[in-house]
Amino acid sequence: MATLELPDHLLQRLSTVLEQLQHVLPEPQQAPDFSAPAFKWQHKQLKALHDPKIIDLEDLKGIQRQKEKLLQNTEQFLNGYPANDVLLTGSRGTGKSSIVRSLLSKYVDQGLRLIEIERDDLSDLPEIQKLIQHRAEKFIVYCDDLAFNAEDENYRSLKSVLDGSLQSGANNFIIYATSNRRHLLPEFMHENTPVKRVDVPQYTELHPQEAIEEKISLSDRFGLWLSFYPMDQNLYLEIVEHYLGKENMPFTDIVRAESLRWCQARGQRSGRAAYQFSKHWIGSQKLAQHST
Repeated sequence: MATLELPDHLLQRLSTVLEQLQHVLPEPQQAPDFSAPAFKWQHKQLKALHDPKIIDLEDLKGIQRQKEKLLQNTEQFLNGYPANDVLLTGSRGTGKSSIVRSLLSKYVDQGLRLIEIERDDLSDLPEIQKLIQHRAEKFIVYCDDLAFNAEDENYRSLKSVLDGSLQSGANNFIIYATSNRRHLLPEFMHENTPVKRVDVPQYTELHPQEAIEEKISLSDRFGLWLSFYPMDQNLYLEIVEHYLGKENMPFTDIVRAESLRWCQARGQRSGRAAYQFSKHWIGSQKLAQHST
């Protein structure tokens, strides 16, 4: 039986089509590698992170009260006692994300695992629950910078998992989320004003107070709220001095002045700005020493 040979231009076209399909089709499902300490939920799969960035709790200054409350809640969770889902809110750069990631450095040996998920993937939370429901480890599902716009429906999936469904309350699964805003859904001025209309449009909300309750209820599903506040100048300088001290570098008047210029240029005093300045200063000093 004779074999059919395709012309070169058809083979090239088929090759192009197959390459394009590889980018469109979902990746083959693979069993999660649960030997990793952390995971990233991507393309409907748990991607193992074997070498996540480790953050030391002792590096987080000025948030002692928040640390104590989060550590206590996490230890309740790890020991199988009742614990709350947590919403960490407040100013940018104040340690909300860092404090969650730092939990791994303290509790990974006690079976704690971290799963990071994007806001747009929150509808996949039930799938994550199914994957880990029979695991012995304890999982914090972590969503950074959580907020929704007025048209976003993903918040309903989060509400369901937090409190509203029969599947919620799994003893090896808890949600920690960070946000710059306390109320995760936007509220509008007209929702808080009395309804006084003669010609009411067909699709105007007849019960605006119920709409407000719907928006506030998402934040209420988190049992523990932790607030983070802007820091003063002294705390900012203390953090800079702390990071320089870890590299045995002196905190001189020159360093103090440069660090203040740095935060003024960025328009904020925060732990993030202090850490970024410290990296800049330590790196520049080491580079200068290496060049001499």
